[in-house]
Amino acid sequence: MSRVVVTGRIPDAAIEKLRAEHEVDAWTGPEAISREELLRRVAGADAIVSLLTERVDAELLDAAGPQLKVVANVAVGYDNIDVPACTERGIVATNTPGVLTEATADIAFGLILMATRRLGEGERLIRSGQPWKWGMFFLLGSSLQGKTLGIVGMGGIGQATARRAKAFGMDVVYQSRSGIDPKIAAELDAQRVDLDELLAVSDVVSLHCPYGPATHHLIGAEQLAAMKNSAFLVNTARGPIVDEDALAAALREGAIAGAGLDVYEHEPRVHPGLLELDNVALLPHLGSATVETRTAMAMLAADNALAVLSGEQPPAAIS
Repeated sequence: MSRVVVTGRIPDAAIEKLRAEHEVDAWTGPEAISREELLRRVAGADAIVSLLTERVDAELLDAAGPQLKVVANVAVGYDNIDVPACTERGIVATNTPGVLTEATADIAFGLILMATRRLGEGERLIRSGQPWKWGMFFLLGSSLQGKTLGIVGMGGIGQATARRAKAFGMDVVYQSRSGIDPKIAAELDAQRVDLDELLAVSDVVSLHCPYGPATHHLIGAEQLAAMKNSAFLVNTARGPIVDEDALAAALREGAIAGAGLDVYEHEPRVHPGLLELDNVALLPHLGSATVETRTAMAMLAADNALAVLSGEQPPAAIS
């Protein structure tokens, strides 16, 4: 029987699945586990089931010991994991792609609607108790029909967002390191362009690319200036893809019309300049936050860990 350390609270079904075969040490505290406690608990672990709030680096891997076989991340993104350090030690790293695609695309499109139709402003107005009445020019937003959605990163979530955009009558352009299946491109009527063209022609830019050195501050002052001043930026990928200083300035100065964010450069801290603005919709990283999706993510992470511990190929290996 192997020892599995779970670094944070995950659905009970996944814990039970792991416990059916192995000893499980699961953190159940209301707050995220401290670094000191995490380093102590992983000692002697054969598997670590990690959340994106935990940094899995050489220090943590060394604290676990040479018997560690797998790090199963309960997320599709894995910028919290030092994958080369895992590979160097012969540790398999895994993630949970696919199962959160639709839920994250829902949030992306929800943010598009919130930003373009000023839904957050309207909701705050009602809750504030301020007097209001219907008028021809009251809280006017922007319609989506006939507009262009530019998708940066056309993986599963980007494609799911594009399907929603088509249902709203939008045209789709995308930028991606590689093209997509021609059948899918035809179904979505999606045109591949470079980033400069995407920024210039899009009425809404939605970010779905993975985060890494190549995409750090991919959207900065220069890129925001290249967008239409009537355009909107939405980010449901990873916060540091956007230079938040530049974004706050662009929103304040009217260089772009608005934004919708579910992720932040220094999460969970939100840039104070963004908090002061009405033309940005802000959510607390809800992309995968449905009961069904979070359960599926945890179960896939458990399957990944169990497979490696049994000497089998995991369903979703990173390395």
